[in-house]
Amino acid sequence: MTPLEAAAVLAAGVGAGGINAVVGSGSLITFPTLVAIGYPPVVANVSNNIGLVPGGVTGVLGYRAELTGQRARLVRLGTGSVLGSLVGGFLLLWLPESAFKVIVPALIAVALVLVVIQPWLNQRLVRRRAHAVAGPWLWLCVFAAGMYGGYFGAAQGVVLIGMMGLFLDESLQRLNAAKNLLSLLVNTAAAVLFVLIAEVDWTVVALIAIGSAVGGFLGARIGRRLPAPLLRGVIVVVGVLAIIKLLS
Repeated sequence: MTPLEAAAVLAAGVGAGGINAVVGSGSLITFPTLVAIGYPPVVANVSNNIGLVPGGVTGVLGYRAELTGQRARLVRLGTGSVLGSLVGGFLLLWLPESAFKVIVPALIAVALVLVVIQPWLNQRLVRRRAHAVAGPWLWLCVFAAGMYGGYFGAAQGVVLIGMMGLFLDESLQRLNAAKNLLSLLVNTAAAVLFVLIAEVDWTVVALIAIGSAVGGFLGARIGRRLPAPLLRGVIVVVGVLAIIKLLS
C-alpha cells in the first residue's frame, strides 16, 4: 500500500465512522475504496468489518443519553443481532468468492435504495408504528438484519432503523442510538469470527480503526448538522462506483 492509498483508506475510515453514527451506511465508503486500490472483495470486506468496530464504540458512546431506558429491550434484541451476525459471517467465509462478487453488487444496490428512501420511509413508519405489535417479529427482523450485517453490512443501520421504527413508538434519535448499539454488536461478533478463521489485512484494519474511531466521535457530536441530501448524495455516488468496479 502506497502512502497515498493509506491516506485514502484513513480518510474513508473517518467518513465511514461518521456516516455510521448518523445514517448507517459507512461501508459504502470504505469497501469501495479498498476494492478500488486492489484488495480482493472478501479480504476487503473482512478487514473493513474489523476496522469499523472502534468507530461503532465511539458512535455508541456519543449517543449514550438516548440509550437511557432501553437496556432490557436491547439485551433481548442484541441476542438476535449476534446470532444473525455469526450466521452471516459463516456464509461469507463458506460461500465461494465468486458468489460474493455476484451477491454484493445486488446488496449495494438495495442499500443505496434504502439510503435514498429513508426520509420517506421514516415518515411512513411514524404513522404506522403506533398500530404495530412487535412480539417475536421484531427479534426475527433484527436477526435477519444481523445476517445481512455479518455477510456484508453496508446500510445495515438503515435496515435496523426501518425495522425498529415499524414496531417501536420511539423518537428517531432513540432509534438511532439503538441502531448504533445493535450494529456494533453485529460488527463485533463478525470481527471475532473473522479474526479467528479468515484472512485479514491488519494494515487496513489499523487505518480504518483509527479513522472510524475519529469519525464515530465526530458523527455523534456534529454529524447531525450536516445537510442530509448532501450526505445521501455522496453515499449514492460512492456506492454506484463500487457496483461498476465489482462488475467490471
